[in-house]
Amino acid sequence: MTPRTRTTRVLAAVTVGMGALALSACGSGVTTATGPASSEQAITIENCGRTIEIPATPTAVVGMHPSQTELLLRLGLADSLVGQAQATAQELPADIAELADDVPVVGGDTPPSREELLAVEPDFVYSPTTYEFTAEQGFASIEQLDEAGVAAYTATGGCFDRRMEGTVTDLFTDLENLGAIFQVSDEADALIESAEAELDSVAAAIEGRDRPRVAQVFVEGTTLTAIGAGIEFDILQRAGADNVFSPEDPMFADFFAAEITPESLAAEAPDVLVFAVSDPAHEAAVRDHLAKTFPEMPAVRDDRLIAVSSTDMFPGTLGNVSVVRQIAEALYPDAVFD
Repeated sequence: MTPRTRTTRVLAAVTVGMGALALSACGSGVTTATGPASSEQAITIENCGRTIEIPATPTAVVGMHPSQTELLLRLGLADSLVGQAQATAQELPADIAELADDVPVVGGDTPPSREELLAVEPDFVYSPTTYEFTAEQGFASIEQLDEAGVAAYTATGGCFDRRMEGTVTDLFTDLENLGAIFQVSDEADALIESAEAELDSVAAAIEGRDRPRVAQVFVEGTTLTAIGAGIEFDILQRAGADNVFSPEDPMFADFFAAEITPESLAAEAPDVLVFAVSDPAHEAAVRDHLAKTFPEMPAVRDDRLIAVSSTDMFPGTLGNVSVVRQIAEALYPDAVFD
């Protein structure tokens, strides 16, 4: 992914509504299910303020991002997948990658065009955000998909009206809905139980400890963006951070991210910096920029810089849970995690 593509994708996801770790620490795996049971029973789901009518169990599904494809695979739905979108943006975890070997790749490292998506004749698509349905970008809109008889589901935390208040546990709503839609409720419940246990384990390990002051930023080139609300804020809270930026700050009154100056970040003097990256090259560039720009900042001086995968911050992904543990382990290296 080029820097320009990476910036466009991340910022577009932020504007519209915004792997390998995903739940591996809490024992997630591939379910033993072979796919959904055949059913002609209609089901109705509420999603992003819309009522989705699904006349029968979907059998031609597209994961609109690798994180969504991973979740579908872990629910045992490999045989129902007819497409995996943005597949070159992120590799699937090694333990399930083979399950997607025969699934057609739709598009490259950006969402597929309307023509590319409809060419695989899906009856259900699952997306992390509403960005993947932006007609102005050449993607199939929800209305266009409706007209084609395709049910479009957006991760709960990626709904526009939810973006400022999203939480890690929004994922559980998605799992419950997918369990009902595909008749794999047992598999969905197992993933929820595993995720809840992981979050409980982190909470127990850090209970009663002094919380370090943590700032979460996104860096692209010399542009510095602070994250102060939404699921990203909830992830840091659950990981034991005392967030430097919060929804109470005026600059996050209307939006969960805001461009800031280096001087304003330096003035906060955070103990730790968390930043999302797209690949190793991006991480190296960010670390180099932070070292040169903030040599006296406690977080930089003490090398308390935590890089996380940007895709683990996308709504509706199993990575939302595993990244809580990743950050907590980095914040509290002497804590004992189950």
